[in-house]
Amino acid sequence: MSRSAPRPEPRPGHRPGHRPGPRPAPASSVRRRTIAAAVAAERRELADVLDSLTPDQWDAPSLCAGWRVREVAAHMSLGFRTTLPGFAAELLRARGGLHRMTDRTARRDAAAFTERELAALLRENAAHPWKPPAAGPTGALAHDVVHGLDITVALGHPRRVPEDRLRLLLDAVTPRSLRFFGADLTGIRLCAQDLDWSHGEGTPVHADAQDLLLVLFGRRLPEDRLNGGPEGHRVPPTLIA
Repeated sequence: MSRSAPRPEPRPGHRPGHRPGPRPAPASSVRRRTIAAAVAAERRELADVLDSLTPDQWDAPSLCAGWRVREVAAHMSLGFRTTLPGFAAELLRARGGLHRMTDRTARRDAAAFTERELAALLRENAAHPWKPPAAGPTGALAHDVVHGLDITVALGHPRRVPEDRLRLLLDAVTPRSLRFFGADLTGIRLCAQDLDWSHGEGTPVHADAQDLLLVLFGRRLPEDRLNGGPEGHRVPPTLIA
C-alpha cells in the first residue's frame, strides 16, 4: 500500500484557501500621484483666476520684475508648447542665457496669444507631465504655485493656495534651492502665522505661509505682507519690494 505525499507546511501568516490582496503601492508612487493631482488642480484653478481678470489687470505689473500679468501667464505654458529640441534652439538664440530666453519667449508669447487662449493653455494642459529642467519631484508644482502668486499677490487678489500644496513646497526647501533663486536669508527666521512652520534662525519675520513661500523663491513683497511679529521686529529691507 503506497503512502500519500506529506502535505507542505503552511507559510507563516498564510491561511489555507486565502489569497493575499494586492500589495500597497510604494510610498514614492503615492507621493508622485499626490503631487501630480496637486499640479493639475493648481493649473485649473489658476486658469479660472485668469479668466476672471479685467483687461487692466492683464496689463498690471506682477512680482516678476519687468513682466506684466500676461507675460507671467505666457511663461507658465511655455513648457507645454515647446519640445526639447525647440527649447535647445531657443536657448541657443539667447546665447545660452536661461533668463534671457525666458524673458524673450514670455514677451513674444504674451503678444501672440489672447487672454482667453493663455487661460485655456493652463486648463487644457492641467495633466501635462512637464516640469522645469533639473527640478525635483515638486518642481512643476513650485513653478505653477509661485508664478500664480506672482500674479495674485501683485493684484491683491483674494485667492489662497490650499494648505496641502503649500506644505509640499515648504517641506521641499533646501539650501540649494535658496541659492538657485537668490534668497539670502542669513540671520532671518521665517515664521508662518497661519501654519505651524518656520525656517532659519535669527530675526523673526512673520507672514502667511504663501507669502513666505514667495520669499523662499527670491521674491520681494509689498511691505504690508510681512511683519515683525508680536515683538515688533523690523522687517529686513532686503525682503521688501
